[in-house]
Amino acid sequence: MKLGILSCSPRCYSTRRLVEAAEQRGHKAKVLNTLRFAIDLKQGDPDLFYLQKQLSNYDAILPRIGNSITYFGTAVIRQFEQMDVFSANSSAGVANSRDKLRCLQILSKHHIGIPQTTFVRDKKDVLPAIKRVGGAPVVIKLLEGTQGIGVLLAESVKSAESIIELLQSQRQNVLIQKFVAESKGKDIRAFVVGDQVVAAMRRVAQGQEFRSNVHRGGVTEAVTLDANYCETAVRAAQIMGLRVAGVDMLEGKDGPQIMEVNSSPGLEGIESCTQLDVAGTVVDYIAGQVNFPEIDIRQRLTVSRGYGVTEIHIPEGSDYIGKTISESGLREKDINALTLYRGTTVIPNPRSDRQLESGDRLLCFGKLELMRDLIPAKTRRKRSYEVLELPAQPVSGKVD
Repeated sequence: MKLGILSCSPRCYSTRRLVEAAEQRGHKAKVLNTLRFAIDLKQGDPDLFYLQKQLSNYDAILPRIGNSITYFGTAVIRQFEQMDVFSANSSAGVANSRDKLRCLQILSKHHIGIPQTTFVRDKKDVLPAIKRVGGAPVVIKLLEGTQGIGVLLAESVKSAESIIELLQSQRQNVLIQKFVAESKGKDIRAFVVGDQVVAAMRRVAQGQEFRSNVHRGGVTEAVTLDANYCETAVRAAQIMGLRVAGVDMLEGKDGPQIMEVNSSPGLEGIESCTQLDVAGTVVDYIAGQVNFPEIDIRQRLTVSRGYGVTEIHIPEGSDYIGKTISESGLREKDINALTLYRGTTVIPNPRSDRQLESGDRLLCFGKLELMRDLIPAKTRRKRSYEVLELPAQPVSGKVD
């Protein structure tokens, strides 16, 4: 296998370890400076140039894209994808995980535990937002922060207002997040490769510091995660489109709470703490997956006129309940079930004798017109409204 490691830091620990692990296994590995690529676009022949020369053939790439070059870095990954080169992390996955708000928006739909979070821009919305996440203390985060930078704990509503007002005046986008008190000063970093957690450590803050990042002086200890934490970490990485990821979780009273999904997790801390060959595991995984590059299913499957991908729900009282996929008659309607979602369980390529249950969701490919009637009507959630008492306005004879 010829592996390209996209990195602007060839001498950093993670890059050196990945090159070392690849060479130990008989693979060729080369560090490619992400910023030295040129992306060439022409009909039917996407191409890349590196250091002013046409790039030679690579079997796979492992992106190590820095936060400051996300836009260009993801464009380079996307070009490799168009050239059918396997990428350990998809361009969409890197982009989604790099934006804290976008990451939480995606995870919130998939029954993944996350701290209650809100995002506001108007000054008048700050107080109600703090109230909705449970009141002070609250955690305030910059959307673009990394390694614990831009993460603040506001002990009171007044201090939270002041901090948010100051940050917004500097054109900074901030999240307001519920403070998970039982996890103060510690979190879990799970290193996900493919469909398993290959290493995990607990990071503990020191002194009065509530951020547990190693870069902030936090100390680490190796941990063995239970099935719930492992499943949550793997599902979060997969939902984000990442095959290699560092998933940071708080240990909440109701189970794991995802803080962040990192698309370029460092190796030094996790390998030093666990004494495991994480770099070797990453290389072995890539070698085993090199023949399966990223495919945009909607892009490929919706080329045929009138065909597409959608999700079919099996609601309570449906005629499909109790029937197998074969008995449902979907195949006769030119509809193929690609994946079955049952609660938090994902069943890829479900067998035709799989019996359908209430609440099941089927990801299907077929004729859109025939699937239209199987898509449930969108229902509006019942909401409770608070009546706000506004101060009385003086009556004047003027009309605005």
